[in-house]
Amino acid sequence: MSKLLVPYYEHPAERPDAWDALIGAAPSLYGVVLNPADGPGRSPDAAFAAVAGRLRSAGVRVLGYVDTAYGRRPPQDVVREAARHHDWYGVHGLFLDQAATSALHLPYYADLRTAFAATYDTYVTLVLNHGAVPHPGYARIADLLVTFEGPWSAYDPAGSAGPDTCHLVYEAPPDAVADAPVHCVVPGQLPHPWGTLPHHLEPAR
Repeated sequence: MSKLLVPYYEHPAERPDAWDALIGAAPSLYGVVLNPADGPGRSPDAAFAAVAGRLRSAGVRVLGYVDTAYGRRPPQDVVREAARHHDWYGVHGLFLDQAATSALHLPYYADLRTAFAATYDTYVTLVLNHGAVPHPGYARIADLLVTFEGPWSAYDPAGSAGPDTCHLVYEAPPDAVADAPVHCVVPGQLPHPWGTLPHHLEPAR
């Protein structure tokens, strides 16, 4: 059975109805990506802390957003943001955005995985958002690989769907279906597609 990984980048105070819908869909979710300020931000956000608590209480895996700039960000900065997500929002793991795809960067992400294990007091679920098919070695580092991120018009799942893969598709019609065990298909458009939920969850505006 497929599951939803939802990167929802709207503030809980601005769209509480959408967050309610997301929490109500708990049984169908692989997880929700929490992204207060292109990362955890400089200080805790009470609204995000509250919604993270509600997600955890509903049995939803909460993942903290951290950008890795395709392996160019200093690892200590990534680890620092991961620790803030853990301390402020009680996340279960991390969604590393702009993840590299080449074998050259495998040690960078393997070292991050080791550092996260030392930072967290429980198992860290790690999702790497490559947005394209990466080197096979990344499957040994992460729990889930995002092997496609893009508009529905460019969506071609051939060769990019495996047992531990996710597809993130935007600008999608209501009948669009992703061919991956974990996915998220939304109507939102650039520059902010992840300000919408999947069609069947999106509240009427």
